[in-house]
Amino acid sequence: MFINFGDIPGSENLFLDYLYEFDNVTEFYRTNFQNKEEYIARFKNISEQQKEFKIDLPNILTEQYFGLTPSSKTQKNINLLSNKKTLAIVTGQQLGILGGPLYTFYKIITAIKLSNFLSERYNDFHFVPIFWLEGDDHDIEEVRSIYLVNDANEIKKVSYNLESEEIAEDENKGSVGNQVFKDTLNKFFEDLKGDLRNTEFTQPLLDRLQSFYSTGKSFKQSFKELMFWLFDKHGLVLFDPQDTKIKSLLKPIFKKEISEFHQHAERIVNISAKLEETFHAQVKVQAINLFYGNEEGRYLIEPIDNDFRLKRKRKKFTYEELVDTIEKEPWNFSPNVLLRPICQDYLLSTAFYVGGPSEIAYFAQVMPLYDFFNVEAPFVYPRSSITILEKNIISLMEKYNLNIQDIFRNPEELKQKVINSISETTLDDIFTEASNNIEVVFDRLKEKLFDFDRTLSDASSKYKQKVEQYITEFKSKSIEAQKRKHETTLRQIDKIINIAYPNSALQEREINFVYFMNKYGEEFLDTIFEELAINKFEHQIINL
Repeated sequence: MFINFGDIPGSENLFLDYLYEFDNVTEFYRTNFQNKEEYIARFKNISEQQKEFKIDLPNILTEQYFGLTPSSKTQKNINLLSNKKTLAIVTGQQLGILGGPLYTFYKIITAIKLSNFLSERYNDFHFVPIFWLEGDDHDIEEVRSIYLVNDANEIKKVSYNLESEEIAEDENKGSVGNQVFKDTLNKFFEDLKGDLRNTEFTQPLLDRLQSFYSTGKSFKQSFKELMFWLFDKHGLVLFDPQDTKIKSLLKPIFKKEISEFHQHAERIVNISAKLEETFHAQVKVQAINLFYGNEEGRYLIEPIDNDFRLKRKRKKFTYEELVDTIEKEPWNFSPNVLLRPICQDYLLSTAFYVGGPSEIAYFAQVMPLYDFFNVEAPFVYPRSSITILEKNIISLMEKYNLNIQDIFRNPEELKQKVINSISETTLDDIFTEASNNIEVVFDRLKEKLFDFDRTLSDASSKYKQKVEQYITEFKSKSIEAQKRKHETTLRQIDKIINIAYPNSALQEREINFVYFMNKYGEEFLDTIFEELAINKFEHQIINL
């Protein structure tokens, strides 16, 4: 089953037009991912724009895989990266603990299946799925927690803390990828186990996860081992952009960003302003799209007079000092969200980038940079989007005659709809009738009173408002009483909502894969891999 994204609350107009009305957004995007007639010409342009260092990528990646033994399929893909006819199908994500929300996995599966699809149809080229390990991001708050639904059907947030107390919101710990897990990780797994239903898969799954996530390992290494376990058999190449050799290859990009930021920023500001006229600009524009990081943290570089400084720091550079630092210490620099696609596509000969709605939105702002850096822009391909419905949830939905569109609505509205459907007379009908009757009565009173006492006639409106207030309060109490009567029904509706539309958001944006794998074992991901469609461009419902 598939649902148009326009029928899902919260879908942005830019994303909807990108999917269904591309003519409305042609000024913001170079290519239409659905126009297959453009594919061959674009593939040729990308493959012809080769960099000399491409021959070294297999050796660099082989070093990155130290301690891991890639499958023959993955090793073949790594080796293919030195071939001029090899094009990358890239996706990436922040290094969320235990993989973060489910959509991370859907991105990866989309990239793998798209690579397979293209390989079958375009024999003159090789297509390799690559996951960009976004370890340079420094927002620890976005990666340290997961959501599950516990045995009581409650949404539970399980968090890892760097310290014994909560982390200050504005604390800058530096790049997440290099953060090393501390002993508080044990508490994370204790909480996780406590919130999981005990099944035949629970302990083996926890043992496996704790072999990846253990004290002394970094966020990046743990995330990499998890993804290696789940997707290496499919040939997914895990790419670490924090590698010092990779950062050295990016020196021309970093230097050009510093030397020409005025022109870059002006174009991005202009395109962002155009987006705001009709749609929205996803990313706040900065003068310079580059960070400098050290043991103290990761800081945005800002221009000040004729020099540069680190945001919220006293450290300054002259232009010459900054360029010299890039030359000598490129590993201390990293791109922001707008420059990162340029770095990816400069390194990898990217044919397609697989992204979600937010990424598709910020690519509209990125496009002007491709000309500045003389890099061919890829097709931007929407990742597949899924809601998983288990048998017990489907049974409850059938019991109350609900469809998935009903679930994607305000929870209180949904509950009232269900209660009304199982009640002989709805409270809404009764109280609407009462309000109408009161309206009629007070209109008659006002008319009669006007004949002999205009003051009383005018005062009738005040008394009418008081009565309406009492009716509203009475209705509220009546609804609460009705809910108490239908307590079991409401618990079942909560169960549907918490699993299918948790926190009033798509399941894929909230729930972690552990919830499903704990119930269904490793076959769960195999089922999703088989069922996930990459060519519908609608939200997919998969029944388990």
